[in-house]
Amino acid sequence: MLKKAAAFLLFLMSFTVFSQNLTIDNIESKQQSFNAKVTIDSIAFTGFDLKIKVNDSFASIENIKNIQKSFLANGDFKFDIKNSEASISYKGDEVYSTVKPLLLFELSNTPKKGFSDVIYEFTEVNFYNGEQTITILPKKQKIKKTIIHPKPFFSSDKVVFGILMLLLGFVFYTEASKNAGWKKFYKYVPALLICYLLPAILSSFGIISDKYSEAYFIASRFLLPAALVLMTLSIDLKGVFNLGPKALIMFFTGTVGIIIGGPLAILLISIFSPETVGGAGPDAVWRGLSTLAGSWIGGGANQAAMLEIFEYSQDKYGAMVLVDIVVANLWMAILLFGIGKSKKIDKKLNADTSAIERLKERVSAFTDKIKRNPTLTELMIILALAFGGVSLAHFGAGAITDFLGQFAIVKNDDGALSFLGSSFFWMITIATAFGIMLSYTKAKNYEGAGASKIGSIFIYILVASIGMKMDLGKVLENPGLLAVGLVWMAIHAGLLILVAKLIRAPYFFLAVGSQANVGGAASAPIVASAFHPSLTSVGVLLAVFGYVVGTYGAILCTVLMEIASKTVVP
Repeated sequence: MLKKAAAFLLFLMSFTVFSQNLTIDNIESKQQSFNAKVTIDSIAFTGFDLKIKVNDSFASIENIKNIQKSFLANGDFKFDIKNSEASISYKGDEVYSTVKPLLLFELSNTPKKGFSDVIYEFTEVNFYNGEQTITILPKKQKIKKTIIHPKPFFSSDKVVFGILMLLLGFVFYTEASKNAGWKKFYKYVPALLICYLLPAILSSFGIISDKYSEAYFIASRFLLPAALVLMTLSIDLKGVFNLGPKALIMFFTGTVGIIIGGPLAILLISIFSPETVGGAGPDAVWRGLSTLAGSWIGGGANQAAMLEIFEYSQDKYGAMVLVDIVVANLWMAILLFGIGKSKKIDKKLNADTSAIERLKERVSAFTDKIKRNPTLTELMIILALAFGGVSLAHFGAGAITDFLGQFAIVKNDDGALSFLGSSFFWMITIATAFGIMLSYTKAKNYEGAGASKIGSIFIYILVASIGMKMDLGKVLENPGLLAVGLVWMAIHAGLLILVAKLIRAPYFFLAVGSQANVGGAASAPIVASAFHPSLTSVGVLLAVFGYVVGTYGAILCTVLMEIASKTVVP
């Protein structure tokens, strides 16, 4: 009796307190056939009538599987599938009371193509509790996109890693070649850029794919922190601080460029295509662009915060992710290309590079002084320090995020301090701090045995794995939104160039200040180390600033974009 009363109370409360979420789980499958789980939460029921339609000409619902066993044992479960629509009904005597998601059944689906973006739609949703009926309105549904990724020619990580290493070996071999053609080529095109583009080309042609590989995860979670330890092992921290305020000025200039670039891009694109930057409610484009602002000022945690805060439509979010990947990676490629011409750029900017050159000379002099042919013991100790630091970074990151996760201000994805709950943020911070700490000990002498060179190897592997994430074939897949992203990034770049010219800042500060915003901790050290290994820590420190100001800056940018979008006449 008490159980029935509680169930009835939950049912009544569901009208006023709870938001019932009938959800089809998001799937990223490596197989052409897949099952999509259908769940319900915050409700009490004895039966239901559902109609589900699949809005995709290349996909159809084939069967209903893994039905809740108690439905079959305690009631009458029926389903009928016609073309692209399934009608499912259940009637029983037992009351199901749930707050957490309860699995109802799974939809079996096999797209007719090798891959597909499959979107399901509930056309009828009625749940019953005895004589009571609750109809879940469309606005309370959470329909998520199901993505089937095309299988590449090589899907084994063992093979993919070998391919990436072969590509890196090819680049370094040709760069060192005495062949006149290669010498001329690398005179204008940095080797680092080619290390990035070659995997992107293979990914674009379906030979390899980041969707089937853990290469980026391994490189970013293991090799990146190891590289940071080794490349800050011999850091001249005093020399870094002596670089002056220009690094911070260029970083915050980049931040301002993103903040004002968003609304200006909306206004400019609206002149030619107002529908591209329009939309209403959860589909409003400015809401989606808020996620780009979060990503391009802070990083993934800030991007997720913007998605939660401004509640952009989930089924349209994929298009924003695509713009993020394409534009950010194109911009990184441009920055890397500029490194090969940094002296000419510095000359045009009338830049004062003396502080940077002094730091590079001081570090190089120290390296030459202690340089030696490393022994096996020294190499093992270098790797022990590197991966010991990785272990410490992951352990510390886990402990800190577990502790901070108790606080609502961090736990809340909508909060401006949600980045403090990111284990990646703390992993990068701790690894860098560990390397700096070692620089005050005798461990810094391992630089003479090649510590930073090993760190550079790890960085290049990371670059290649990032290149895998770039699909050049998708560059023009969504031209309208892509145009918004490109205009936005152009404003960011233009402001950086203007300020660099005014304060005579070297290209190094421009590139790293920009990438610390747009690329974050994963790529800012890459750009910095391309100038000189001793400058890696500058990229890391600026990227940390990006995490701190990311959410605040993105919120301000989004408010301005909302204002700009309201001036657009569709």
